[in-house]
Formats: sequence, structure tokens, C-alpha cells
Amino acid sequence: MSAPAPGAGGVWRIERYESLPSTSDLCIARAHAGEAAGLVVLAGRQSGGRGRAGRVWLSPPGNLALSLLLRPETPLAEAGQWALVAGVTLIEALLAVLPRAAGRLALKWPNDVMLEGDKLAGILIDSAAGAAGRMAWLVLGFGANLATAPELAERPTAALAGLAPPPSPETLAAALLERLDAWQAVWRERGFDPLRETWLRHAHPLGTALSLIQGARPVTGRFAGLSPTGALLLDTGDGIEGFSTGDVMLGTASRSAPQVVSK
Repeated sequence: MSAPAPGAGGVWRIERYESLPSTSDLCIARAHAGEAAGLVVLAGRQSGGRGRAGRVWLSPPGNLALSLLLRPETPLAEAGQWALVAGVTLIEALLAVLPRAAGRLALKWPNDVMLEGDKLAGILIDSAAGAAGRMAWLVLGFGANLATAPELAERPTAALAGLAPPPSPETLAAALLERLDAWQAVWRERGFDPLRETWLRHAHPLGTALSLIQGARPVTGRFAGLSPTGALLLDTGDGIEGFSTGDVMLGTASRSAPQVVSK
């Protein structure tokens, strides 16, 4: 079933499914087939949802499982900035539908949404290169624990149902698309700085202990903000280092610690 909704440069074309293996995989297949930007795929549940690095993302009924297709034609180097845009979009949508969560939600780099330190939501980004080093397409996959927090051995999770009766996935989807339209317009008109500043306002405080894992290399330090391009800045004790990739967890980690990832 499809329905129009406001979207930058036209309309969002929303397709609703009771169940899918993966909303992002369907969007990617449609992107390869030439689908125009603006496709939104919303599923009541996913049987094969993906997280980063091939990890499983559990999406039981009542939680948000949504992916959307864009064709931004921006440089591939801006993929990391899209991750931050998606994070700001998601946390603002969550606060719009459940204002009482204000002060209890925070962003963890690049785009995990945490509820008092436990993972509530995450975002998976898939993209493909086009001509001249620009993106041919971009798929943003959003997952949020609304009704249920799946139990995971490697990290604590939370759901909005722990605060109040949760919104429906459709209600959150509408708020998410509205905020994404708004932030795309800001980015076009004013550049990346307003997005970076807003991300920082929603993040854990400066000085928060973080660990970042790149392969077998754990780096422990304190959150020192974001670079002008959105890279994570860590004060490692030997100076400020910038990181554009890696899995981040709150606190400190050893080499054998489980990795906490975005979606």
C-alpha cells in the first residue's frame, strides 16, 4: 500500500508491509532497479534486519523498522555527515512524539539514540558510488525500540514503553519524515554547521568517557566534541584525536569487550 507524504523535491512514497526480511534490503534492491528518491519502506516486523558489520537487528512488532531511499548526488566523503543528520532527525522525531522523554534521550556517535545510557534506537546507512565520486543512492535504515526492548547479551537495551504508552511506528515515521525534510533544507541553505551544533546539544556531555574500537585497536578517552566535518574527537590523554569510523561504547573497554554499534 502506498500513500503520499511531504518530501523534499516531491512526495514521500510510503509502502507499508506486515513483515519483511529487511526494509533496507528492499530499498537497496529498488535503488538498483532505478527507483526514484523518496521511497519509504515501513514494516510491522523484520525477520532478517541488519546491523552494522552484518550484525542482527531485532525488530519485533510494535517497534519501528523503516528505511528510505535518497539520491542526494553529494560527495561520497559526506556519508559520515549523513549519519549525523539521520541521528538528529531520529532523536528529534522521538522527542516530538513523546515530549516527556526530554532530558532522558541522548545521541552517541554517530547516531545511536540512548535512553539513560541504554540503547533505544540506531541507524544503518548503505550507499553506492556514482559518477565523479558522488553518491548514486543512499539508504537510511531506522530502527527504534518503541514497544519492546529485545534482550541482547552484548549491550543493555531500552524501549519507550518504559516511559509511557509508546507511539505507533506510523506516528513516529510521520514525525521522522517531517524532521528529515526540515534538516535537508537547513543543510542546503546554511551548510553543515547547524547540524553539527544540534547534534552536540543532543549528545552526552563533553568529557564523557568513551571507548572506540577499530578492528583490534581499542582507543579510550573522553568525548571532546566533533570536528567541522563530523568526525568524533577524543581526548586520549596524549592529545585530541579525530576518528571517522569505529564502534563506540560509553565508558572504557578492553580488547575483549563486546562492541556496541549503531543499529
